[in-house]
Amino acid sequence: MQSEPLKQLSELGELPVHRKIILLSRSHKRMLMILSDLLIIPLALWTAFALQANQVWPKALLQDFGWLFFLTTLLGIYIFGRLGLYRAIVRFMGLQAIIAVVKGVGLLTLCLLVLALLPANTGLPVSVAFTFAMAALIYVGGTRLLVRSYYHWLLKRHVDKEPVIIYGAGGAGVQLAIALSNGGEYQPVSFLDDDPALWGSSVIGIKVYPPREIASLVSHFGVTRILMALPSASRAQRKQALDQLNGLSVHVLTIPSMPEIVSGGARVDQLREVDVDDLLGRDPVPASDSLLDRSLKNKVVMVTGAGGSIGSELCRQIIMRQPTAIIMYELNEYALYKIDQELRAIQLKLSVDIELIPCMGSVLNTTRLEGVLQRYQVDTLYHAAAYKHVPMVEQNIIEGIQNNVFGTRSVAEAAAAAGVERFILISTDKAVRPTNLMGATKRMAELILQDLTTHKQIKTVFSIVRFGNVLGSSGSVVPLFRQQIANGGPITVTHPEITRYFMTITEAAQLVIQAGSMAQGGDVFVLDMGEPVKIIDLARKMVYLAGLQVSDDQHDGGIEIAYTGLRPGEKLFEELLISGEIVGTEHPRIMRASEDALSHSALYEHLQALQQAVDKQLPEEARALLIQAVPGYTPNTPVVDWLKPTVSEPALSGDRLH
Repeated sequence: MQSEPLKQLSELGELPVHRKIILLSRSHKRMLMILSDLLIIPLALWTAFALQANQVWPKALLQDFGWLFFLTTLLGIYIFGRLGLYRAIVRFMGLQAIIAVVKGVGLLTLCLLVLALLPANTGLPVSVAFTFAMAALIYVGGTRLLVRSYYHWLLKRHVDKEPVIIYGAGGAGVQLAIALSNGGEYQPVSFLDDDPALWGSSVIGIKVYPPREIASLVSHFGVTRILMALPSASRAQRKQALDQLNGLSVHVLTIPSMPEIVSGGARVDQLREVDVDDLLGRDPVPASDSLLDRSLKNKVVMVTGAGGSIGSELCRQIIMRQPTAIIMYELNEYALYKIDQELRAIQLKLSVDIELIPCMGSVLNTTRLEGVLQRYQVDTLYHAAAYKHVPMVEQNIIEGIQNNVFGTRSVAEAAAAAGVERFILISTDKAVRPTNLMGATKRMAELILQDLTTHKQIKTVFSIVRFGNVLGSSGSVVPLFRQQIANGGPITVTHPEITRYFMTITEAAQLVIQAGSMAQGGDVFVLDMGEPVKIIDLARKMVYLAGLQVSDDQHDGGIEIAYTGLRPGEKLFEELLISGEIVGTEHPRIMRASEDALSHSALYEHLQALQQAVDKQLPEEARALLIQAVPGYTPNTPVVDWLKPTVSEPALSGDRLH
């Protein structure tokens, strides 16, 4: 009767031989040992007769003592059984088992000696008994030691290694399986593949299953990791594969991309975490070289906020297009040092002659800005410097306005005075009908640029690029969720219905550059962010991809998801358009929006009043002025600022500031 493990797996297909051996039941293994001895004992007796007669086939002796083979074998099986030799676990066989073999062979030898020395004189040579003893010890004991060694080899090579399933039975999957089989950590037990032509076939001894069998395979093999070997697949195809693993609570790892493998920058067995980008399932549209080069190639390019998430990625994209120089303008010293070192490493690898200028400074320092722009004759300027964290800006109203509004005005006016060819403002979807101060300040910055465009004497082409959340940025939920999962939870989500647009940081930077190249002056570009994503769904998928469960009514002890409530100024849903009027451009993922602007006089009056409120550190008045200036700005929280006096505290004393 088939053992239960094999019976269960027979429904899924044939196992490799080594797995069959390891999964044999105790009764099967005991039967194999008995069958082995049924062959070994007569073989040892035949060896003794052959050596006695000095013939390979001693016909006379075999004819006279054929009955002895039958008797010795049955007696040997009985003796070995009584000594417990068939109850011993071969892989743990030690001195006690060896002693049992010696005892058993000794008793059999004694029986043969008795037959040889009987007065009836059976004709059995005494030397046969002693030769049999040596042969039996070698055969019986040796076979067990060999099986023990082989079993340990199997355990070390196949069982002690963690079983894994490889998704993708193509060339990369085969290379990965071979590399892992020769290693000491993972053992591939099955392939998954979307190609029906491969289902049921065996690739390098490993069976290929359809993805619908994944739950059964994970359960049977006790798999806790699935390795994605789809380096050439599109992001949409990878998302489809990941969706089939959703809810399994297996840790999903992936191999590097095909370009990395082909270039020699990575090996096929260098496993890494799955990119959360793959969860979006949206493949980027290939960038237009002409649009990228138009604003960058042989140009002097400056990036404010160069050490930030978007700013640093812009710098990485810019250096690939061979500008004359890159000016990294950044207030944070360490962030500036990091991006400078990274760009110098890229420059060395590319062997390109590009002047890299790490310039420390504030966007509010007009004198320094003008000096840098005029000294280096900047052609293209990307203004990415801004305070972007909604709760931080909401609680630091004055600084948020100072940096995002007046910082943008300083940089834009300095760029116009220096004759910068193109100025691109990095904006946000939170500028659309804002409910928070960060969005309102970014919309105010947009209005400043729209106003500057109307000045006929200004040659600078100002444009605005508006988009939503960027995966992996400093303000993204992705790194926060990863850290919370690593700490065992809980994952904090503000609201079960909160929804956001997401884009990869690389695609966002490329689209910003291409949009800026299409600008004619005063343009508001909106990036196609794809379908909005529910944050709770993103959190659940990240938990499952980490091989964990979400703690809920069905599962205890998993990662808990805690709802903390909407933060000050936070919306459930974000928008990308104010008026809803857009037209296409030469790029399928870049649209041009038609947005209303303030008159020059109205904007000037608002900025003057706002500056006075900022100078006097009056957050309530400052926010009230923003409500008047920014159409659609409707705050959903009371004024919160660390310098705002409380009801019982008319003013902050100096010692409270310390």
